[in-house]
Amino acid sequence: MNDQTLEQLQQLKIDLKNVEKEQEKARHEREAKERRMREKNKSFEELFNEHGMKGSKY
Repeated sequence: MNDQTLEQLQQLKIDLKNVEKEQEKARHEREAKERRMREKNKSFEELFNEHGMKGSKY
């Protein structure tokens, strides 16, 4: 293999890793947003059943 081809392959590998990192970050952000929306849309009964009387006492 000549040097130019090797450099192109190394650059392609770096580019692919960067794309994968961006996709992973976007996936984590999307999942976090979906969790927040599910929590936001829960009824009082669902929240109470999950957390019960664990809230701080006044």
